[in-house]
Amino acid sequence: MPAAKDLYEILGVPATASQEEIRKAYLKLAHKYHPDKTGGDKEAEDKLKEINAAYDVLKNPEKRQQYDRFGTADGQPFGGFEGGFGGGFEGGFGGGFGDIFDMLFGQQGGRQRANRPQPGHDLEYELLLTMEEVVKPLSKKISFARKENCSDCNGSGAARGSRPETCPDCQGTGQVRSSQGFFSMSRPCARCSGTGLFIAKPCQTCKGKGQVRSKRDVSVNIPAGVDTGMRLRLAGEGEAGLRGGPRGDLYIRIKIAPHPFFERVNEDVYCTATISFTQAALGATIRVPTLTGMGDLKVPPGTQSGAKLRLRGHGYLAMHGFRQGDQFVLIHVETPQKLSRPQRELLEKLESQGNAKTYPKRAEYEKTIENLRKQKK
Repeated sequence: MPAAKDLYEILGVPATASQEEIRKAYLKLAHKYHPDKTGGDKEAEDKLKEINAAYDVLKNPEKRQQYDRFGTADGQPFGGFEGGFGGGFEGGFGGGFGDIFDMLFGQQGGRQRANRPQPGHDLEYELLLTMEEVVKPLSKKISFARKENCSDCNGSGAARGSRPETCPDCQGTGQVRSSQGFFSMSRPCARCSGTGLFIAKPCQTCKGKGQVRSKRDVSVNIPAGVDTGMRLRLAGEGEAGLRGGPRGDLYIRIKIAPHPFFERVNEDVYCTATISFTQAALGATIRVPTLTGMGDLKVPPGTQSGAKLRLRGHGYLAMHGFRQGDQFVLIHVETPQKLSRPQRELLEKLESQGNAKTYPKRAEYEKTIENLRKQKK
């Protein structure tokens, strides 16, 4: 019998990985092997099942600790077992009371667990938005595919007029047991894939799986001020559960598209405006783009390149609280180029009449240079 696959190896992470690293690895693999990406490839589907099973254990700190110690999280094996305590040890501390009752009083408890309702998987949807869209609350309609219970067989997987039968190999427990001395070991039943049920006449619509993929349209209400990395939860919009289990949830992961003009810092917005030499010297009112349209910005006389001017209330509303962000405009003063003769004459006249009051920073710089020159002497 082949050895059980290592759960960390399945997710491609080391045994020392953090919970966040495990979560990111799972999301990456789930996205890669999702049926929407693979076109329903059987091998990819089996791989996704293996990934989901591994993540179901490693995402839970208690199950993970149990797996690290005994190679199992709840007394049930993750794969084949051949000697030792690595993959399917039962009857010791890892087995739990249910397995002890099975050994003492028969297999009815195992049958109930194999056929118990199973919750549907959670889904994640990446929603790309613009910076302008999230200034105010909005509603977005999205479309995605999810598993639904087959309407032809009502989710049973069996053709009309028939129903799933108790698996004759495992007697409905979902596990095939073998004993070695004092130890009882088990592995998933190959005939029923561990469900405890055998479908003699599969439903032609769902091919005996009990579920089919279906398109779903929902409207998502998005609060103002959301940012990249935030997640919104839509309860009960995930995949349908098996055997009457509850639906999973849908998580909307927000991503804000880069903007060619604006940059966001928390609730504030930054941009750069270029003005002329004369506008900076004399002062002016310029038109500046904002997230909600055009706005007027007053540039004080004598504004220097690199100055930061504020447009109050033109940022984002804080997600938690009542603060309204601002828009900051970084000023870039453009030096005139390719001057005409009259323009050059005007600037030369301006330069000749300049003094310390006209150019205080230049005067300070020249004073520093003079002091350094005297020190060298």
